[in-house]
Amino acid sequence: MPIPGNLLSAVTESIDPNTSGWAPLLNCTLSKATGGRNGGTGCLAITSVAAGEMRARTASSYPVAAGTVYYAFSDASGTVPERIGIRWLNAANAEISILWSLTTTAASTTWHRISVAGAAPVGAVRAQVVISSTPAAGAVVTYAENIYLGLPIRTVGNLLSFAAETTEVSAGQWAAEVNATLGRQVPALSWAVDNYLGGGHTLTITATGAGNAAALCVERPSVTPGTEYLAYAYINPPALASDCWIELRFYDSNGNQIQATRSSLAAPGTGFYRQRVAAFAPALAATCSVAVGINGASAGQIVRLETVVVTVAPPLQAGSVVPYADGSFEQGIAGWTRPTGVATLARSTPWGTYGLDGSYALTVTSATATASTIRSARFPLPSGSGGSGFRLMAGTQVTAGGWSAVRGVRWYNAANADVGYTGSPSGAIPGTGWWYLSNDVTAPATATQAAVEWTVTATAVNSVLRMDTVALWPALPLIAVTAVDSTASLTLTVRELPTGDLVTVYRVLSDGARTLVRGPSGLMDRVPLVSDLLVVEDYEAPLGVPVSYYVETRSSVTDALTTFRTSGTATITAGDANMAWLKDPGNPQRNLRVMVQKAPTWQRPVEQSAYRVKGRRNAVVLSGVRAGLEGELAVWTQSDDERAGLHWLLDSGRTLLWQAVPGMGVSDLYVSVGQITEDRAGGAAMDEWRAWQLPLVEVDLPTTTGVNGSGGRTWVDVLAEFATCTDLLAAYETCEDLLLNRRIGG
Repeated sequence: MPIPGNLLSAVTESIDPNTSGWAPLLNCTLSKATGGRNGGTGCLAITSVAAGEMRARTASSYPVAAGTVYYAFSDASGTVPERIGIRWLNAANAEISILWSLTTTAASTTWHRISVAGAAPVGAVRAQVVISSTPAAGAVVTYAENIYLGLPIRTVGNLLSFAAETTEVSAGQWAAEVNATLGRQVPALSWAVDNYLGGGHTLTITATGAGNAAALCVERPSVTPGTEYLAYAYINPPALASDCWIELRFYDSNGNQIQATRSSLAAPGTGFYRQRVAAFAPALAATCSVAVGINGASAGQIVRLETVVVTVAPPLQAGSVVPYADGSFEQGIAGWTRPTGVATLARSTPWGTYGLDGSYALTVTSATATASTIRSARFPLPSGSGGSGFRLMAGTQVTAGGWSAVRGVRWYNAANADVGYTGSPSGAIPGTGWWYLSNDVTAPATATQAAVEWTVTATAVNSVLRMDTVALWPALPLIAVTAVDSTASLTLTVRELPTGDLVTVYRVLSDGARTLVRGPSGLMDRVPLVSDLLVVEDYEAPLGVPVSYYVETRSSVTDALTTFRTSGTATITAGDANMAWLKDPGNPQRNLRVMVQKAPTWQRPVEQSAYRVKGRRNAVVLSGVRAGLEGELAVWTQSDDERAGLHWLLDSGRTLLWQAVPGMGVSDLYVSVGQITEDRAGGAAMDEWRAWQLPLVEVDLPTTTGVNGSGGRTWVDVLAEFATCTDLLAAYETCEDLLLNRRIGG
């Protein structure tokens, strides 16, 4: 699948099926090799002609805007270190300069990431990607594939800027806090082929002397008191026994630090490990930041960082009242205690040994075959939860001995008084692998708080139980559909889906006909689930007829069916028979309801050739397949806003959906609109009414067109990248461009 936002063509990016997107720049020849992972097995083989630096460049150049930051990366492999550059060209296609990455610290024959980012200089109007290495002889090969040039790719929702998250531009967003110097390196670090957030440059924190060393991000994004935030980074410790940590800090409006929460890495080796820390912003918090460090370092030891993120903590299950720290155990056991019994509670160790969400789990160990009660801290419930149903879930794994459990919730009122316990009957916990155990509970009428409470009984001495992804949430319908008449759409909500599986969504009509529903990447057929909650806005549902949905999920490994659900029906109100909808399937924000002046007189052209055979009465006719409907739709716009809206809808030239009220003698049609005519209605000059002639040609339903939208992008992401509204005006032509992150020159 092509890299989203790539200025390079798919052939240039993946080297499949050929090397036509590339050209030699210095001391090299190019050929296609195998072993690639993007789009096929092809990769670019850059072979040196003689000793010395060799360079390959993209055959084409790509438009850029001076002052805008661009990002380039490639996966590389070879026996000599490599670097990547962005070659800036002026209007005459002459080279202005090349922005180079640092060279990798060592050669590696496994695929590893090289990357660079920076602002296009004054005078730059086009750019090329350049890949370089310096072999000591001829006939030395450097391989490259999975190549990108475009706007920076950053974590959606990150409060930190791209520069702070990746250090691809510089280390300028970080400062040495104690006993450290900062720099950058490009280790031969391997990333998954579709992990576009992983880059080449890493921030280095070098201890200047023996003792503790730390670095602090100098950015101070705003936070909301009472909101839980999550910070994480890939940390590369200098030695196995290193005590490395990440810290989430909060500051008041005067810049004074008022809270710091630390999470220590229990490293299993000296690779790169993602370590997480979560905390609620305290009452006086105005901003936050993140720090990373090492305790007890030796002079000269280096800690490396990659992909640093601070974001609002995601719920482990949609609607869960259990905070991230208490449900994921990434930084410890949070508020969990053992009120009775002999069991001990601890975070699992080392990193990556046990865990469902993240890399750690709660470890419950009982030295005797007895019962123990384990309980979380108290968590506030949504307003009006008294008497409501909740669902409790936790992932469990028995790693020694055996266990049974009573799984439940202890409830508290507003005065913190215990108002009862609701639990499941005692049952055995499965003995192999991870299992999600869930049960439904009902809150007492006066309950305003809840604590998860399990009574676990070891069935053998030295039994060990792991728990992770603990969640408690209101038990809402698993699938629901509602009509939104104002936008002529249906909203489908599906809850408690298996994250990581592949989901398919069908629209079902009363006659049983099924049609795939459109999502961000096209029709939703085996789309990876990134959350247990799926919300789909279906703007292509027909008007005035009952519609339901069928949703199924399949394992991303085996393709076996894991869940299936069928919704009830909902109907979009058909409305005035004189009105019709014109919709852009990929840009529903442009959809418009217009008044129909006259329906088309349809034609169905066909390609035919008639041959008159001498001596025969009838001709021999060779005919192609008769084409779909063609005709001219006449509509009115009744105001200047409608007129502007129709121009906006038609500007892209994309396939549209025409929907008339049922009973008007025409089915929903996907159409291409030809040359339009806009005319005054014949009244006074000030009359805002306009008459339009829209030539329509029936086309097939577009299958690969995705629904454009924010994709999770919010003002948080905008504030992380732009300091002022003036900066926005220089970067985006329209508000829609801002929403979709379509920058000028991008």
